[in-house]
Amino acid sequence: MQFKRHFILAACVAAFAAPLHAQTEITVGVLTDMSGLYSDFSGKGSVAAAQLAIDDFVASHPDVKVDLVSADHQNKPDIAAATAREWYDQRGVDVIVDVTSSAAALAVSAITAEKNKVFMASNAATNSLTGDKCTPNTVHWTYDAWGLSHGTVGATLREGGDSWFLIVADYAYGHNIREIAHKLIADNGGEVKGEVLHPLNSSDFSSFVLQAQSSGAKVVGLLNGGGDTINSIKQAGEFGLVQGGQQLAAMAMFLTDVKALGLEVAQGLTLTTWFYWDLNDKTRAFSQRFAEKMDGAMPTMGQAGDYSATILYLESALAAGSVDDGAAVVAAMRDKGTYEDDLFGETAVRIDGRATHPTYLARVKSPEESKGEWDFYEIVATIPPAESNRTLEESKAAGCTLVP
Repeated sequence: MQFKRHFILAACVAAFAAPLHAQTEITVGVLTDMSGLYSDFSGKGSVAAAQLAIDDFVASHPDVKVDLVSADHQNKPDIAAATAREWYDQRGVDVIVDVTSSAAALAVSAITAEKNKVFMASNAATNSLTGDKCTPNTVHWTYDAWGLSHGTVGATLREGGDSWFLIVADYAYGHNIREIAHKLIADNGGEVKGEVLHPLNSSDFSSFVLQAQSSGAKVVGLLNGGGDTINSIKQAGEFGLVQGGQQLAAMAMFLTDVKALGLEVAQGLTLTTWFYWDLNDKTRAFSQRFAEKMDGAMPTMGQAGDYSATILYLESALAAGSVDDGAAVVAAMRDKGTYEDDLFGETAVRIDGRATHPTYLARVKSPEESKGEWDFYEIVATIPPAESNRTLEESKAAGCTLVP
């Protein structure tokens, strides 16, 4: 298929509102986990969210044709990289969104920079995307290891949780958040009494839970995600870890994880989130539209990120005047400055590729407190963007050569 990619901009028309040639076509690719341990908080819901964004954009810009393709990367970096390369080279894909699994996201980011396209990383956590692996073509949209750990670990330390045992996923995200957690705990006078690494997509956490129990640590930190976090919490319950006086702290906890666990098991857990469906009228309106496509399910923070990241890409392509130069499209995102995103509030894209937003410290409600099927969180604190992200100086120190 031959794609015409040059936008015709009318003089004196405001940015993000330029008329487009009737034959302009843009292709959005959602590369995600459709069947594995992360599929509940991404998967089909990520595709649905991106499609909602395309529908909304095309309604305002009917002269632009926007197509969507999707694929399952199976959380394997080689499959993710091969798919990204094939999409860019043969299928005319201009932007890839989502990409669960930090290792897969890093692989896609590298291919995207090579092809000068755009990657909106809305479902990966590694800070390497804005550190030593930063590129002019990648925007890290939603959650990251720094924000997850500072929100949850920080709150737990303030409540007296000063001794920890860490159960860590043995891949890029787990290693990244482990390093951050160690520093946070040490800097605040705490102690890591032990830790264990586990393979991705583990089914048996019994030996890890027993080690955590025998450590005598006040807090057992779960530095994993998706099905691994769910299995960790379930098996901790089976061994009576919380009943024995220890506390669980989950770093990457999603709405769908709470749904899978049930409030009886998950109640009282503290977590950090970038989005909650019941925050305000705009998040509720979007979430209702999403639920209509997803059999009543509410969106996770990553799925909401797919929507907002896709909208920003499409609007920024208008401002850049072409999708041929992905780095120029990302530069247009930065040029937009600080703005109010419908789902994420105060937002800006920095030179290191980090999209900054407020975050929220949430507590999982008890069954008695919940007033509906998806009424899971009590928001106990709002953390402003300046405190929710590591600084540009820290990104530079971590190896991002884009930061002057």
